[in-house]
Amino acid sequence: MKRTAITSPLSKAFHREAANPPYKLPPPLFNARCRTCWFAVALLLLVMTSFVSLDLDWAAFASLDAGRSMYRFMAEFFPPDLSPKFVTKVVSAAWETLAMSALGTAMAAVLGLALAVPASRMSKQDSAWLRSPTRWLLNALRAIPELVWAALLLISAGLGPMAGTLALALHTSGVLGRLFAEAMENVPTGPGDAMRIQGVGPLRVFVYATLPQVLPQLMSYTLYRWENNIRAASVLGVVGAGGLGQMLSFNMGLFLMNKTATILAAMLLMVACVDALSFSLRRWLNR
Repeated sequence: MKRTAITSPLSKAFHREAANPPYKLPPPLFNARCRTCWFAVALLLLVMTSFVSLDLDWAAFASLDAGRSMYRFMAEFFPPDLSPKFVTKVVSAAWETLAMSALGTAMAAVLGLALAVPASRMSKQDSAWLRSPTRWLLNALRAIPELVWAALLLISAGLGPMAGTLALALHTSGVLGRLFAEAMENVPTGPGDAMRIQGVGPLRVFVYATLPQVLPQLMSYTLYRWENNIRAASVLGVVGAGGLGQMLSFNMGLFLMNKTATILAAMLLMVACVDALSFSLRRWLNR
C-alpha cells in the first residue's frame, strides 16, 4: 500500500521559494568589472606608496627619549598663568577672535549668496551664461587659504583684525557660494515653474519660490562655516591678524609656556561653546 504525502499549500509555497529564492546573495568583495573596487585598490596603493616614499622615522617618534622630551615640554605648560591682568587680556583677545569670525562669516554669507545666484541654473529655460565664469571665481576664492589671504591683505589693511576679517570673508565666500549654488540647483522647480507660467519675473520667483525652500539649508551651511572660522581666526593671528592667534604667536615665540597654556585653554573653551551653540541652532533650523 503506497503512502501519499499530504502537502499543504503553505509547504508547497515554502518548497517553491526554496527552489527559486526571491532574494539575491550579496556581491563578492572584489569584482573585476567593478570600477569602485579598482578605485579602492588604486587608493590603497597610493597610501602605501606615500608611506614608503616619505621619510617617517616612527622608531624615533615612539622612542623613550622622545617621550621624555615631550613630557618635559608639556610640564612647562603648568601651572597656567591665571593672573587677573593676563586673563583680562586673553578675554579681550578672545572677543576679538569671535568678532572676526562672526563678521567674516556674515560678509561671506552675503557675498556667497550674491555669487551663488549667477553660479546656478534654477530652471531648464535659464541660459545661465554666467554660471561657468562665476564658478571659476568661486574656485579661485576658496583655493587660496585664509593664511595666504591674510598675508596678502596685510599689505593694504595693515596689522590687526581688519586683514583677518577680510581674509575669512574672501575664503569663506568661495566655499559658501559653491554650497549655496548646489543647494539652489537641487531645489524642486515646481513652485518656480508655476510662477513663471503666470508671467512672474525671475527676481520674484527667486524670492518667493527658491529662497524659502533653501533658506534652512543655507543657514545650516553658514553656521557650520562659522564653527570653522572660529578655528581659522585663532590661527590667523600668527601672521599678525589680531585675536588669540597673535597672542599665541607672541608668547610661544618668547617660550612663555604658562601664558601659552592659558591662551590654548581659552581657544578650546571658545570653540566648544561655539560648536554647541551652532549645533543647537542647526538642529532648530532643520526641524
